[in-house]
Amino acid sequence: MSTTSTTRLCLVRHGETSWNAEGRVQGQTDVPLSELGHAQARAVAATLAGERFEALYTSDLVRVRQTAQPAAETLGLAARAEKNLRERHYGQFEALTYREAKERFPEEYARFRERDPEFDFGGGESLRAFQQRTIACVAAIAAQHPGAAVLVFTHGGVLEMVFRRAAGRTLSSARDFELPNAALNWVEIGAHDWRVQAWAKLDHLGSASGVPSGSSRLDTDPWHRLARRT
Repeated sequence: MSTTSTTRLCLVRHGETSWNAEGRVQGQTDVPLSELGHAQARAVAATLAGERFEALYTSDLVRVRQTAQPAAETLGLAARAEKNLRERHYGQFEALTYREAKERFPEEYARFRERDPEFDFGGGESLRAFQQRTIACVAAIAAQHPGAAVLVFTHGGVLEMVFRRAAGRTLSSARDFELPNAALNWVEIGAHDWRVQAWAKLDHLGSASGVPSGSSRLDTDPWHRLARRT
């Protein structure tokens, strides 16, 4: 991978919301950060204060814009809102817990669990369409800043698609990687290659990580368990 044309992206999932804590599907529903989520956003800004970024992009949903704001202020960068950095549209599942979705829509829930790439939640967004939208958006951002570092605030689903692209994982393969709130994820994107440099870095969060003392991230991370996956 040529270093002269490679873009280094730092991708950050939004901080925690009350719906994350409740295991409720957010998707494209505009839910603000919780108090913990705001603390996580401030911790991200503090740890990135010494970095140099050419640009800062954010999903246009409020939980992501609120996460990005402290970093934008600290770094002196204007936040560029990008609609295509939004989370997947979960259609009729949105605002339900996953238990409620399973009870109300058992056949649809089974297709979701099977990672059917064409399933769209009845008016939502299929996994395949979501992948195409988000990967095209991230690739376009990287292409606009060759050889530079760029900060991107987005959602867990978008990060999943980026990791799968960079690690060569298919849509149907099991997700054995983490997507915690407000973690730092570094990816290098060149003209023909994507590479994961570092993933799910949490050292900067401390008590704001949302992980109880003595618990493992795999047990408590809201993106590790299906019931908290929004």
